[in-house]
Amino acid sequence: MPQIRHEPIAPTRTRRLAPGGAIGAHRHDDHQIVYAGRGVLAVTTDAGSWVAPGTRAIWVPAGVVHAHQAHGELQLHLVGLPATDNPLGLDTPTVLAVGPLLRELVIAYTRAPDDDSPERTRLRAVLLDQLRASPQEPLHLPTPAAPLLRALCDILLADPADPRTLAELGSQVGASDRTLSRLFRGDLGMTFPQWRTQLRLQHALVLLARKEPVTAVAHRCGWSSASAFIDVFRRTFGHTPGSHPTA
Repeated sequence: MPQIRHEPIAPTRTRRLAPGGAIGAHRHDDHQIVYAGRGVLAVTTDAGSWVAPGTRAIWVPAGVVHAHQAHGELQLHLVGLPATDNPLGLDTPTVLAVGPLLRELVIAYTRAPDDDSPERTRLRAVLLDQLRASPQEPLHLPTPAAPLLRALCDILLADPADPRTLAELGSQVGASDRTLSRLFRGDLGMTFPQWRTQLRLQHALVLLARKEPVTAVAHRCGWSSASAFIDVFRRTFGHTPGSHPTA
């Protein structure tokens, strides 16, 4: 990532980003919780990308270079925490489930960042307690390092609906499906179907933020039917794409 900014203190604040808006690559000496109260947020690092709708937040550890991308009208809530204060014990970016209480705590805490009243101190303590209890979600799309794998993944990144099998894609990049399967497990820690499903779900979140109809999203992301897409989406996010909270 070129032109990496160093901003020692991770801010606590609310910020709006227009659709397609971005915050370039930067890093903090603090930890940061990033939450989209409206729209869909993508966070990218050298290790991969994380996409979070309004039911998820992203934990960005201190020192990690990251960039933000808005999909839909984005209301971004940022909570900075000192590097010595790590309630999650995590040293890699992680997606966390956000229930109704945690959502309201994050929104309230970022509304008046300069308030140092005892009430806000208690609010912060409850926020940290809720974070500790938040389930971690496997919504990470890792970036491959192996050249063969990168070539294959680039094909699917350009068209997530590409229906070809691993063997068919392998013939284009010059590798057998057995070799590619081994690379997926060794380089990315997941199988090819798991990686492709993650990619398609991330793409679906982006399209839903743009108010695309559910049936069109299913087709553009490679599902055989809208019902198959709805089933995978519900199992992953806990609600149907038709009730997806993007606004």
